[in-house]
Amino acid sequence: MRQYTVTGMSCAACSSRVEKAVSKVPGVTSCSVSLLTNSMGVEGTASDEEIIAAVREAGYDAAPKGGETSRGAAEGAEDEALKDLETPALKRRLIASLGFLAVLMYLSMGHMMWGWPLPSSLGDNHVAMGLAQLLLTVAVMVVNQKFFISGFKSLWHRAPNMDTLVALGSAAAFVYSTAALFAMTAAQARGDAAGVMAYMHEFWFEAAAMILALITVGKMLEARSKGRTTDALKGLMKLAPKTAVLLKDGVETSVPIEQVKKGDIFVVRPGENIPVDGVVLEGGGAVNESALTGESIPVDKAPGDRVSAATLNQSGFIKCEATRVGEDTTLSQIIQMVSDAAATKAPIAKIADRVSGVFVPVVIGISAVTTAAWLLAGESVGFALARGISVLVISCPCALGLATPVAIMVGNGMGAKNGILFKNAAALEEAGKVRIVALDKTGTITSGEPKVTDIIPASGYGEDELLRLAAALEQKSEHPLARAVLRETGERKIAAAEVSDFRALPGNGLAATLDGCALLGGNYNFISRQATVSGEMKAQSERLAEEGKTPLFFSKDGALAGIIAVADTIKEESARAVGELKNMGIHVVMLTGDNESTARAIGGEAGVDEVIAGVLPDGKESVIRRLKEKGAVAMVGDGINDAPALTRADIGIAIGAGTDVAIDAADIVLMKSRLTDVPAAIRLSRATLRNIHENLFWAFIYNIIGIPLAAGVFISLLGWKLNPMFGAAAMSLSSFCVVTNALRLNFFKMYDAGKDKKINTDHKKSKERITMEKTIKIEGMMCGHCEATVKKALEALPQVEAANVDHTAGTAVVTLKDAVQDEVLKKAVEDKDYKVVSIQ
Repeated sequence: MRQYTVTGMSCAACSSRVEKAVSKVPGVTSCSVSLLTNSMGVEGTASDEEIIAAVREAGYDAAPKGGETSRGAAEGAEDEALKDLETPALKRRLIASLGFLAVLMYLSMGHMMWGWPLPSSLGDNHVAMGLAQLLLTVAVMVVNQKFFISGFKSLWHRAPNMDTLVALGSAAAFVYSTAALFAMTAAQARGDAAGVMAYMHEFWFEAAAMILALITVGKMLEARSKGRTTDALKGLMKLAPKTAVLLKDGVETSVPIEQVKKGDIFVVRPGENIPVDGVVLEGGGAVNESALTGESIPVDKAPGDRVSAATLNQSGFIKCEATRVGEDTTLSQIIQMVSDAAATKAPIAKIADRVSGVFVPVVIGISAVTTAAWLLAGESVGFALARGISVLVISCPCALGLATPVAIMVGNGMGAKNGILFKNAAALEEAGKVRIVALDKTGTITSGEPKVTDIIPASGYGEDELLRLAAALEQKSEHPLARAVLRETGERKIAAAEVSDFRALPGNGLAATLDGCALLGGNYNFISRQATVSGEMKAQSERLAEEGKTPLFFSKDGALAGIIAVADTIKEESARAVGELKNMGIHVVMLTGDNESTARAIGGEAGVDEVIAGVLPDGKESVIRRLKEKGAVAMVGDGINDAPALTRADIGIAIGAGTDVAIDAADIVLMKSRLTDVPAAIRLSRATLRNIHENLFWAFIYNIIGIPLAAGVFISLLGWKLNPMFGAAAMSLSSFCVVTNALRLNFFKMYDAGKDKKINTDHKKSKERITMEKTIKIEGMMCGHCEATVKKALEALPQVEAANVDHTAGTAVVTLKDAVQDEVLKKAVEDKDYKVVSIQ
């Protein structure tokens, strides 16, 4: 996605106009404009020149963001997108406006209503007083000329915006007052003193100036609040280090960060930030990665470990090799991801966009009809004009335009602070609508690293002696189970003896010689042929297998030494995370390629609702497709093997990707690699969506109530009459209130499960067993009798709900009510003398 900074936009109608104009450019496949950050994201083949030309043709201006900046995406984006240049300019305009307005109000209201003193040259000369008011109003209008330039320019391009409403309201009051002033001079020339006094009460100069000043107040408050919504992104950008200490020819040299290249060697001392992504070559220390992951506990780093830019080395001296620099660093990618999310639009924003596209023209029409209606009703021109101007200045398309993006920006920033990265606004909105969460087992629910869980020595052996024999045998093996055994012996500080004649026996185990004695290690079938395994030890191994553990048998000189059980244990927080998801009304499914007994043991320990085992990576995608028939599905996986399933799901969540934040398949990336961040992300999404609904409600209600009030609908019923100045004040406050409401999200506790509420769903539908299908390719079926035979054989299996057999296609599609191994299906068919070619 290419991003641009757009200038000249003042309301949702502006952003809608720019979006439509750029979308029409040949080669543009998608365009999203954010009023909040004054940014535009464009995808397609159109050139920058064509896109910028379309924006200018629509009456605005644009420039590419960042470009080839020396400091990468972070600083480029900071310089162009998020510097608050608007608030200081509005503050200067407001101070000047209030200065002129104070004098104007003294003349028009202080003297006329309360008799405040004036020089005789003004107090006794009404024409001079009128001229003074005119000049002061012109001064205020010149100070706030941006409203008129933008408003009438957009009107010329047939795309009126909020500035058009303000400009028309103020200009109408000014023109009418100027006409009254000329009429006053004519009355004075005729000597008509009563006429002169009557025209004094027709002046609306203070209203014309007050409207501009009040709208400027609202704009400044809005700009200050909008600036706070991007605090999270600004904070990330400030983390970017400015210098690095490179080691060249044994000499340390401090250089600007833009001079660091991939492959350079840099050093980091305690208390210094790591400048770029790299890998530790020498030394070690504790690195605080909370800036990126939100995890406050420092992580110990040793040679071979990866480090990321902007993290803090708290202790130890480390020498590293740069692996990612500039825009490729983890920090820069996070900034880009958060920035892209701010530049995209949530689906719910389309409601406000459609309304904003016609809002301003409709309001102008209502204003004209209101003025004409009161004139036809016999009211004075001044009264009718006041009603029409009130309609113009109370209407607020800004509130509609900001309702969604400010909440999205704050919610996205909250997620980024806590290591939860939403790739786009749609992901932040849709995550809260999830009804089913499918969890990959290895590396998601479990740690992904096998660990020793049980040590059962045989008679005559102790635990340490059994581990010593196992370590001697396993130290030359590269199998993951061997690493688990060696990790356990390392923690117990048990030294492994050297063996000779080491051999790996595929499918069986390991063999070696230790001090002239034969050592063997492997599965039950292998060891039982070499040594005597008692019934008690066999029962122990069967129990371990039922618990999802892998029993490893070890023998010495033909005698069983014992059993060591190894398993991929679940993470500490997995059960709590699954429990939180279930309490939120979400159906939790575990997908795994493991055998059924292991999968059920892990699933039972984690507390999931359903286990689907024996699913290959390419089969997970089809499972997700079927799950989607029951409701919105989120798939949680490692983002690599699970890429097809992540893409197929409504929301793909990548876990375990702390240093690889650019996983294309996922919509959400969890930097902490913690499963508890899944319910936290859903919780944050629900809170953000609720905030958006609140903002849209108040934006719509404000206009629905305000416009009739301004038009004078309630005058005859309740006697309510709205002065244009109060209308301008109300308009100013509406946008400010919407932005302030969105800022409340900063106080939302996304890890607090105490207030979780189950979403009302069809529980029967969401809790029913999720079925899956397998297609078996069969050779040898010739007729309907063959079909019936295969069908009966398959449906006799307890896991099969139904089998649809077609001898012409040579297939049997089985609907499963429980997981079943492919070998079981194959055996059922081949026992009837047919050949199974494949099972998918």
